[in-house]
Amino acid sequence: MSTGTVEPRLLRSFLAVAEELHFTRAAARLYVAQQVLSRDIQRLERELGCDLFVRTTRQVTLTPDGTRLLPYARRVLEAHSVLLSAFGRGGEPGRPLLVDVNSPGLFGTRVLDRARTFVPELELMARYESGLTGAAAEITAGRLDVSFGRFAGLDPAVRARLEQQPVRYERMAIVLPESHRLAPLAEIPLSELAGETVYAGAGNERSAEWTDLGRRLFEDRGVRIAPPVPLAVGAEEFQRIMEKQGNPILAVVDFPPMPRTVLRPLVDPVPLSPVSLVWGKGRSHPGIDALRRAAAELTCEEGWLSATEGAWLPGPDALVMSAV
Repeated sequence: MSTGTVEPRLLRSFLAVAEELHFTRAAARLYVAQQVLSRDIQRLERELGCDLFVRTTRQVTLTPDGTRLLPYARRVLEAHSVLLSAFGRGGEPGRPLLVDVNSPGLFGTRVLDRARTFVPELELMARYESGLTGAAAEITAGRLDVSFGRFAGLDPAVRARLEQQPVRYERMAIVLPESHRLAPLAEIPLSELAGETVYAGAGNERSAEWTDLGRRLFEDRGVRIAPPVPLAVGAEEFQRIMEKQGNPILAVVDFPPMPRTVLRPLVDPVPLSPVSLVWGKGRSHPGIDALRRAAAELTCEEGWLSATEGAWLPGPDALVMSAV
């Protein structure tokens, strides 16, 4: 093994490939050419004196040494990020601030748009890839900067490595096929869903906090959570799979329209989905400051944290959302 210092950039390249197991996708995530990424991996392997990946024409897999390196690389990059933040250097020069707003067209996009007006010199880039469980893993690994979602639904050990700002209560809703027996109703009482099987993201590890919220909501109400389905990438594929399954879909009232379906708010009681702005603990960056300011302004102007009287909200979520 070389006695030279291992650069954080090389470890970041390693993490991207280790988590994607695909060089093209990893390069796109890091905004570098694939050839540059390959050279970084080869250099890291020379520095450490071992092979980190097994590469074939069909797949990329970690070697035992690569698997052993993974937790060390994550800890080193997290410590490096905290160190830079402590001295006012919260990001890499020229790198955009990556913000996962979870779904296009929802309120997160409004927060992002307003934040951009505060820091026009910075690049705040939106991504629409995951639930908060997946985003939190990316934030702690240094691959993502900010996300939105249900903070109380994360593992306590993960929450300890993050900070959050309560932003909004979203009213929950149900997406129904146009032919469904409940589709003619303007609102759907929760009791009317008894006997139904509802899709709530089961099997998608990136949105486990949403599935947990669905289970809590439907517990003792006679509603089953639909089993896992093939994980869809992209809105069109998601819509195709959901139409094929034919189950109602747990959603929020701002959920983007889907063909041949209707969206109906849930009532009696009104269930709420709590949403926070989430970023890495100790992380300081003018882009994060702008997002926090934008979220606070919109929360105040729109009354986003005004809960409906008699609404349903799990106890752990109520505690998290009271930390304003």
